[in-house]
Amino acid sequence: MPTLSPQYLKSNLLSGLTVALAMVPEAIAFALVAHVSPLTGLYAAFMVSLITSAIGGRPGMISGATGALAVVMVALVVSHGVEYLFATVVLMGVLQLLFAAARLGKFIRMVPYPVMLGFVNGLAMVIFMAQFGHFKVTGPDGAQQLMAGAPLYTMLALAALTMAVIYLLPRVTRAIPSTLAGILLVSVLVATLGIDTRTVGDLASIKGGLPLFHLPDVPFNWATMRIIFPYALVLAAVGLIESLLTLTLIDDITDTRGQPNRESMAQGVANVVTGLFGGMGGCAMIGQSMINVNNGATGRLSGIATAVFLLSFILFASEWIERIPLAALIGVMFVVCQKTFAWGSFRLFGKVPRADIAVGLLVAVLTLIFDLAIAVVAGVIVSALAFAWEHAKRIRAAIHPGQQGERVYALEGTLFFASVAQFNQLFAPKDDPQDVVIDFARARVVDHSAIQAIDALALRYRQAGKHLHLRHLSPDCRELLESARDMIEVNLAEDPRYRIADDKLA
Repeated sequence: MPTLSPQYLKSNLLSGLTVALAMVPEAIAFALVAHVSPLTGLYAAFMVSLITSAIGGRPGMISGATGALAVVMVALVVSHGVEYLFATVVLMGVLQLLFAAARLGKFIRMVPYPVMLGFVNGLAMVIFMAQFGHFKVTGPDGAQQLMAGAPLYTMLALAALTMAVIYLLPRVTRAIPSTLAGILLVSVLVATLGIDTRTVGDLASIKGGLPLFHLPDVPFNWATMRIIFPYALVLAAVGLIESLLTLTLIDDITDTRGQPNRESMAQGVANVVTGLFGGMGGCAMIGQSMINVNNGATGRLSGIATAVFLLSFILFASEWIERIPLAALIGVMFVVCQKTFAWGSFRLFGKVPRADIAVGLLVAVLTLIFDLAIAVVAGVIVSALAFAWEHAKRIRAAIHPGQQGERVYALEGTLFFASVAQFNQLFAPKDDPQDVVIDFARARVVDHSAIQAIDALALRYRQAGKHLHLRHLSPDCRELLESARDMIEVNLAEDPRYRIADDKLA
């Protein structure tokens, strides 16, 4: 816990207030997307933010109800009702706790940098596009349509004014967060001049009481588990992926290191509690986290303050919060999108491998079309395939005569399932002399496919009546080879030692 200096308290408390104000319309909007009441989203934002900030592994990161989870929940709520959602959120939290107990958070390091770029840019675009929903109104026919005329121009002007304050105020003073100043200035301007524009209250009322303990009203049987488990699994995966990738992003921005397993545990606890108190669950919010970090609030106090302010809005200040112009909060989120989007990724075109560019674009597009979990998993798979393809092309052999007249193949590269075909093309047993040496000193045998390829090659030389000698293989290779075992030359001083991925060694 950092020293509670006046500056620390000021920056974290003011940033917490700013983030809380920005979370209100988001939580309401995501609740409406999931077809649940606005208070269900606000309660989730309060509880998830409070618990993850207090015990999580990434101080400064803000969690709450998110759109990535809401789009998964909507089908469950429509088909089975909100009580099944509460049960699903509890199970989602249990799955996240099991993930943390197994200490699997370290595998977030396996997400390649192009996937990270695609994740950041995709979510920035999702946040940006989500704001345009606030510019729609219900038409005479009951359908949603874009605003027109004075109402549209008024909202655009107020959003632009908010953005101008956020960008320009830091050049004058940093006494208060510029985002908070923009919201307050536009709110006072609208109230003073009587400007007719949409406010938070036009979305829904946020007035309510304390969240109450509530066991989900569903049958506790196998049929219920069959309904909720698939949704809980997807929600747990989406929540952890978004949370751990946001954690990694904040690590890079702040040059510090979070604790993925501890954060996974906190997310699990938060969702179990939220499900038992009538909330819709949640995970890390990249937009609100960026507001917080850009305000210089990287301590636990900022997230705890966010939660306390949210609850106070619900209990005591709903009338005032409902008067805040939506345009001011839209302007804040537009700035968040601009600061979140990795604009430097455009400079990478032509400078990095095309496969990396393709992966980044793929993840961003899939995030927009489907959801974050599908996008990240697809990005990791494509990156792995691209990596395998590149390494498969790098297997080669330098051929030279040996001291006794034999032909020596000095192998270089990685021998694994993807490079086996290239490996086989390097040798021509019928054209080779009577004695042939394959030297593995500068190569590495990785998996069972590689072992099988060496055995098959040994059989080819034996059928051609040639003598094959294998040098500088690791002890694991010697143990696994069958047909070629009698062809291995053992040199304990020079032979490498490494492990091969093979079930026979288990």
